[in-house]
Amino acid sequence: MQRDQRTEQRRTITMTDFQALTVWQRVQLFCQGILENGDKRTDNWLLVYSPVPISCVFLCYLIIIWVGPKLMAKRRPANLRPVLIVYNFAMVCLSAYMFYEFTASSWLAGYSLLCQPVNYSDSPSAMRMARVCWWFFVSKVIELCDSIFFILRKKNSQVTFLHVYHHATVIFSWWAGVKYVAGGQSFLIGLITSLVHVVMYLYYTLAAVGPSMIKYLWWKRHLTTLQLLQFLIVTIHTTYNLFADCDFPDSMNIIVLAYSLSLIAVFINFYYKSYLTEKNKKA
Repeated sequence: MQRDQRTEQRRTITMTDFQALTVWQRVQLFCQGILENGDKRTDNWLLVYSPVPISCVFLCYLIIIWVGPKLMAKRRPANLRPVLIVYNFAMVCLSAYMFYEFTASSWLAGYSLLCQPVNYSDSPSAMRMARVCWWFFVSKVIELCDSIFFILRKKNSQVTFLHVYHHATVIFSWWAGVKYVAGGQSFLIGLITSLVHVVMYLYYTLAAVGPSMIKYLWWKRHLTTLQLLQFLIVTIHTTYNLFADCDFPDSMNIIVLAYSLSLIAVFINFYYKSYLTEKNKKA
């Protein structure tokens, strides 16, 4: 009841006195809305309530990307083979767990593949879906280690624009997902991505073993194709929900649609440069 009264009071202030507010007061009102209008079930979970912690993670990531290669310039590449094998296989297991949880939670709750609103209740099925959304968000934070491992091994050519863009922006998109829409049609993105990441980190695990596994890694190109298919499915699904009569925030659909289109663009560019151009050179 008190929350509803505060919300109504803010709405009244916004409608009647917004023009009279100073710029700083408007910023304060906007920040207050970001903090208080989220999903109350997830507010107390790690990194969720405020965008400040995840923004600090983002800034630290950019600093590492910028400073790391300079610090490693006169040092030998770190031998991280055991660490990489353990890390990548752990990500395989985490991705498989999240895929199972997304599948089981949506199936048991009778989710619709085409149009699914968020269940903001505290029911076991709704909380189970919210928890796996949070785990998916945390996994995106953990995946920032990919870049750190590249830098420590002096594989700076792997830290491309695509790599940094995808890793640095996905943490914010899923922070917003857990903060405001922990469930609903968001589940399909997590489900498909988790499945793709099982395959992707399995590839990385095998690659980390060493040169003896090279003959088994002929399917790298198909992995990129799988990722493009993933983004295409998300784009189609989000477009449908944006124009259909679904009880899901249009603002979130627009953000997801714009982001998935940007990923399609950068991945197509990567695919062309990595495979088609190289193929033409060999021909």
